[in-house]
Amino acid sequence: MRKEHKDKLKNKLDETSYEVIVNKGTERPHSGQYNLHFEDGTYTCKSCGAALFTSDSKFDAHCGWPSFDRAIAGDTVKEVFDDSHGMRRTEVVCAQCEGHLGHVFNDGPTETGQRYCINSVSLDFQGK
Repeated sequence: MRKEHKDKLKNKLDETSYEVIVNKGTERPHSGQYNLHFEDGTYTCKSCGAALFTSDSKFDAHCGWPSFDRAIAGDTVKEVFDDSHGMRRTEVVCAQCEGHLGHVFNDGPTETGQRYCINSVSLDFQGK
């Protein structure tokens, strides 16, 4: 993420959102406002406003974070290898601003087999 974008976000985001989006932190499980949120609409990047996921792709994975089985389109999120914290995972970032969203795992219950485990503080929601 570019330094000038980080500087803008410092004034735009609350402390927790900044820590997650810019510094690749993680919100506490079961604490996010979108974990058990199932209204119809679109989840967007809190950093830049890009549309990322729809409510049609959301499911309750009982993991403590909002879970989706696919992004809106193949180019709205990027997947990046992450070997931090002694684990081998795939990080998910917004393709537009490169803000940290969460991680994707290959254990999803739908036909995609994907579970995008996303931090609520990285998202905004626009209802239908």
